[in-house]
Amino acid sequence: MTEIRLIVGLGNPGREYEATRHNAGFWWVGELAQAQKLDFRNEAKFHGLMVRGQLHGHELFLFKPQTFMNTSGRAVGELVQFYKIAPEEMLVVHDELDLPPGVARLKMGGGHGGHNGLKDIIARLGTKEFWRLRLGIGHPGDRNAVSNYVLNNPRSEELDLINAAMRKAQSVAHLIIEGKIEAAMLKLHSA
Repeated sequence: MTEIRLIVGLGNPGREYEATRHNAGFWWVGELAQAQKLDFRNEAKFHGLMVRGQLHGHELFLFKPQTFMNTSGRAVGELVQFYKIAPEEMLVVHDELDLPPGVARLKMGGGHGGHNGLKDIIARLGTKEFWRLRLGIGHPGDRNAVSNYVLNNPRSEELDLINAAMRKAQSVAHLIIEGKIEAAMLKLHSA
């Protein structure tokens, strides 16, 4: 059973991106930190906002790369190398076009599905074998509309669904952190 030592939320830095669909990973990791009364600090050497703390009796890092989505791997790569974190000890939280709003799924490995943040992390680490928490944001229906779609704010009814899925995923965070990911999946993936 592998414990999670690092949770990375993906998103884009800056006020103009704060509420966009692409920042769902930032939102989730931010909520987790807030629930544990942990404050992010700027870690210039890792190009991101980081907090190290005890969560559910386990020491781990929460991390929000500030390199912009497409170069997330640079920040993540430097952090895991410095702290000698194995890929399977990492959970990457990201927005997922292939899932509808209101759905959150955990999985190990797999492709990047066109997600530039995942693509860059896979390229930097040289492996796909890390955990992902996929937060559904839905698909605009047209491949050419994707970049505009992810960089816009969700409609209010979508946001309600996304928030509900994020709450459900927060309720299994302790299981994820303890390395009981199968139990977390069972709870999260059942209706």
